[in-house]
Amino acid sequence: MNDDLILCTRDGHVATVTLNRPDKLNAMTRPMWQRLGALMRELSADDTLRCIVLRGAGGKAFSPGNDIGEFATTRSNFDQGKAYGATLHGALGAIAECTHPTVALIEGICVGGGLEMAALCDMRICGESSRFGVPINKLGLVMAHAELAALVQLAGRATALELLLEGRIVGAREALDNQMVHRVVADDQVEAEAYATARRIAAGAPLVARWHKQFLRRLAVDAPLSEAERDEGFRCYDTEDFRIGYRAFLDKTAPEFVGR
Repeated sequence: MNDDLILCTRDGHVATVTLNRPDKLNAMTRPMWQRLGALMRELSADDTLRCIVLRGAGGKAFSPGNDIGEFATTRSNFDQGKAYGATLHGALGAIAECTHPTVALIEGICVGGGLEMAALCDMRICGESSRFGVPINKLGLVMAHAELAALVQLAGRATALELLLEGRIVGAREALDNQMVHRVVADDQVEAEAYATARRIAAGAPLVARWHKQFLRRLAVDAPLSEAERDEGFRCYDTEDFRIGYRAFLDKTAPEFVGR
């Protein structure tokens, strides 16, 4: 049943993960978080993939976050909240640590936990009518450290605090101004643009994309690079993809990378 609520399809080197609860605007339940985390870890380990698109079903919402209806039964006290948080943070961590580039295809509402998921994707493309925010102050709910870190990294401390203190929902253009999304397109063009982006990513050398994600994560750690880490910046020269790439450039042809 949970597999029906988190779908996975594939087209060539691009996988699509769909939050499939459109009757509830793709609000997340604990079993959905569990399935999402497991699926993202599974896809991350698949070296034949080159990009993952994360989206909501139905076209009206990416996700409003957690299903408030669960609170009375699964998040009604400290112990339950902590256990639920472990599941939620496991799924968010699987998105953040995914080996492959990830693209959030955002239609409509993207708030609360929905924004947390999108924030951890590498690229975010939304429609003109998309809405963003974290109105949890109206629930008496705190965004825990692990979730807050992603929002701060995405939008900066000032914008994150503004969203949290006011609980205000912002439009797509303001989200773009605050660097919360990469691109805003007409509502009927979101899917096309997101998949065009995924195809451009997939056309590049997959090892390079993975290395760049790895390097950026490492640069976020305030510690000197080891010699082995610095050397990794030159390992690409020993790859088959490097030889394919520069030969294709010289021959003025499109490279067909093999991921080796």
